[in-house]
Amino acid sequence: MELRYLESFEAVVRCGGFTKAAADLHLAQPAISAHVKRLEKELGVTLLNRSRTVTLSAAGEQFLPYARLALANLEEGKRLMQSFRSVSAGHVRVAITPLTGNFDVAGLLGRFRARYPQVTISLSTGLIAELLGKLEAGQVDVVIGPAGAADERQGWRRTEITSERLVLITPLAGRGHVNTLADVAHEPFVCLPSDSGLRHLLNEAFGVIGVEPRVDFETHSPASIREMVAANLGCAIIAQSIVEKQGTAVRVHHIPGLPPHPPISVMSEEEPAPPTARFLEELEATIQEHAR
Repeated sequence: MELRYLESFEAVVRCGGFTKAAADLHLAQPAISAHVKRLEKELGVTLLNRSRTVTLSAAGEQFLPYARLALANLEEGKRLMQSFRSVSAGHVRVAITPLTGNFDVAGLLGRFRARYPQVTISLSTGLIAELLGKLEAGQVDVVIGPAGAADERQGWRRTEITSERLVLITPLAGRGHVNTLADVAHEPFVCLPSDSGLRHLLNEAFGVIGVEPRVDFETHSPASIREMVAANLGCAIIAQSIVEKQGTAVRVHHIPGLPPHPPISVMSEEEPAPPTARFLEELEATIQEHAR
């Protein structure tokens, strides 16, 4: 069934005749008549009653809504494809963890906004497991945070932004030299909540030496962990990028045996909506620029 047959049939009904339909579609009247006849032949029914006026047959009345729905869906598809080429409006829901490495999220948002001023952005934060759950539930469009291949789901795509590694931090008033995790195995530790990725890494590291970590203090962010260690409340393992930033002073120990830290990645659906697709393009261009 050819699309032009449906267009001619719908135009005859909408315009009230073959002559007006021909003018509406900028075609010759015989072409319109031929299209409708071929459609009727293909369907095996008469769609129009032809006399002094053109009216729908019983079959035509039943078929018309389906024809119009098909044409409407096609137009919507055309508009969607146009939006992929030129995004003039829309909304992107971005969720980030407190840990984004040294990636400049604010700078990315500024560049995207300058290029697509009509696209609005909402920004939320949380721990990675919570945010990936929101992505899976369709509550956010983009997640930026520590995520590796094990976090991927079918229908998602993941782009690595930057690598991370774990280090041990201790208070300035604490040990000057720490060679292994066993040296501080019985010290109090500061960490994120028990369902966080960092807590799992801490448990994994202590599991290697056969000791359960003594987590005396839980807090909400890696930056807060650093502050609490600086306040002499305990030790911590933490992403290196956190201690590379300006902040309260702590001792940093690069010790062997710590588990690998997931890379900082961006996660989204494989086929996102046009505004999100443009946001991801801007993000990937930023990654490539920083890699040079």
